[in-house]
Amino acid sequence: MPTFTSKKFTPSSAASAKGFGPAYRRMMKKYPFLLFGVPFIGTIVAGSFFLTPATALRYEKHDRKVRQLSQEEAMGLDKNRRKLDMNEEYYKLAAKDLDDWDMKRVERLKGEHDGRL
Repeated sequence: MPTFTSKKFTPSSAASAKGFGPAYRRMMKKYPFLLFGVPFIGTIVAGSFFLTPATALRYEKHDRKVRQLSQEEAMGLDKNRRKLDMNEEYYKLAAKDLDDWDMKRVERLKGEHDGRL
């Protein structure tokens, strides 16, 4: 005689009829899309509607930052800046005496390694 019988287990009809789980499983076999697909798609659509305000808030915050920058420009911060001219900067550097300099070590903080062996 084999160790395991080939007979399938069939629960008693009284035990399988009780409770929500077994009834749901039976209905799931008959109507899989109605009991699984519709709630799944409904959850996705409802999540989209609930997440829309959060996304809008994110973009509104970004717009406020951009608006603040434009307000700073409107206040006239660019008016007081000196215009750059490449020729003028070149002649300023050329006028400086760049050959007369001494190499000096930068003083280190107390306890900081100075790189000497």
